[in-house]
Amino acid sequence: MAKFITAKEAAELIPDGATVAVAGLGVSGWAEEIGCAIRDRYKETGHPKNLYLKQGSAMGDHGYGNNFLGWDKQPLPEGMEKPAGVRGTSRLGEAGEGLVTRWTGAHVMSADALNALAAQGKITGNCVPQGVAVNLWREIAAGRPGLLTKVGLGTFIDPRLEGGRMNKETQEDAAELVTFGGEEYLFYKSFPVDVALLRGTVADENGNISFMHEGIINEGLSVASATRNSAVRGSGGIVIVQVEYLAKAESLNPKEVKIPGILVDYVVQAKDPKSSWQAEGVYYEPSFSGQIRRPIATLPPMPLDERKVIARRCAMEVQPGGVLNLGVGISSGVGNILAEEGCISEITMCSESGMIGGVPCPLPNLGSSYNPECTLEHNATFDIIDGGGLNMTCLGLGECDEDGNINVSKFGSRLIGPGGFIDITSATKKVVFCGTFMGKQKTRVGDGRLVIEQEGTVKKFLKHVQQVTFAGTHVKPDQRVLYVTERCVMELLNGKMTITEIAPGINLEKDVLAHMDFVPAVSPDLKVMDAGLFCEKWGSLRAHLDKK
Repeated sequence: MAKFITAKEAAELIPDGATVAVAGLGVSGWAEEIGCAIRDRYKETGHPKNLYLKQGSAMGDHGYGNNFLGWDKQPLPEGMEKPAGVRGTSRLGEAGEGLVTRWTGAHVMSADALNALAAQGKITGNCVPQGVAVNLWREIAAGRPGLLTKVGLGTFIDPRLEGGRMNKETQEDAAELVTFGGEEYLFYKSFPVDVALLRGTVADENGNISFMHEGIINEGLSVASATRNSAVRGSGGIVIVQVEYLAKAESLNPKEVKIPGILVDYVVQAKDPKSSWQAEGVYYEPSFSGQIRRPIATLPPMPLDERKVIARRCAMEVQPGGVLNLGVGISSGVGNILAEEGCISEITMCSESGMIGGVPCPLPNLGSSYNPECTLEHNATFDIIDGGGLNMTCLGLGECDEDGNINVSKFGSRLIGPGGFIDITSATKKVVFCGTFMGKQKTRVGDGRLVIEQEGTVKKFLKHVQQVTFAGTHVKPDQRVLYVTERCVMELLNGKMTITEIAPGINLEKDVLAHMDFVPAVSPDLKVMDAGLFCEKWGSLRAHLDKK
């Protein structure tokens, strides 16, 4: 039966050199009060030290805190202060060098303090695809040797490229290249877990954990199982769960218990409400976690600019009745366009965090959705994704090269990681990458045309990308891959980057080809993009969708 302890006592249970597993996305699932206690103990005593932190996706608030626009508008519980802006696993980085010395996850940018240490070579580790990270726990729990998958082949995770190594100090590859049944796969090895550091909403007296107010049902069950079963197999393993509320034994609805008490060793009831934010940008939004459904007829319209043009053109690729995944940045605006054009009911939008239906949230509440129809466990969602269950995804375009490769995971010394990018693009039938054609440019949109007022200074279409997050050379025969910018649309046809559309008002030679480090093909049937995309009012999306 679980023992109820304080955060300080929990921090004292973690030994030097421990492999510590966490589960969640953003600040959802992160045991903030315990993380702060670990930091404080290290500052005072130098222990625990040399921790190996294993996480799935982004677990931090990207350093937003008080500097993020909108924090002042968030309703806070009485007596509660605003977040400090370094929440999540970044708390462990606040302690400085030595607390965490190895770190593996799908996304490492969000935890600023840890990221800085990794960029300086003071932390080693690997990036892995998000679906691999959250599903490997099940293999560990079941005592299997690891996870065998094609996800990651041809990308920087592949040991023939970079092996997923975060920096030059890292020597170990994230996966092993193997041949099985005459085909290439990547094999991600299992490992023992010493400590699981998890969070739920409610614990009863028997240690059963409910995710009642959590916006995301994270991979905590699999992490707890992997950790406890590591102990059964003789390699340690304790499970610590932070909660906000306590309940009497057997008072929870059994269907709401997401981690059974038999897997929980210790429970910490958080004393500070700052330790229980539902998402990075809101303390508690009941429509995220299913307590209410908000009347969302439409999303706020996007202002007319190059980003709106790109989002509109991406929306034209939507398949009515299909399942659509959206990334961050410009791609998240596709949902706004669908709403603005009265077509939001034509598609089911989803998030890799487990949200099916509803309206996915942009930053700072990434991973949550308003009014989801269904909330799956984080890792279960990747069974749908990896098996090809998405009809379309719209994701960001950081850098692109002549082979159609995309980089969104590393820029100079800036470490980001792939998140779910690699998993999602591996099997989705239609992959649409979107972004501005140049960085640091100034454009004007209106009257059915695009005007470049100041040319950009950062090229995005390069001879070779710095890191391969999407491998254009590994596109499946049944996949269609597009690259949408405000100046032109390209498609990967027979392995060749091909310009298929150009914006009205744009000169192909002067405004497009002159700013690319490679020479793409140009379709003999080159079309001009719909002029309505460049007008204040469009109103043509439904007509485009009806043709499908």
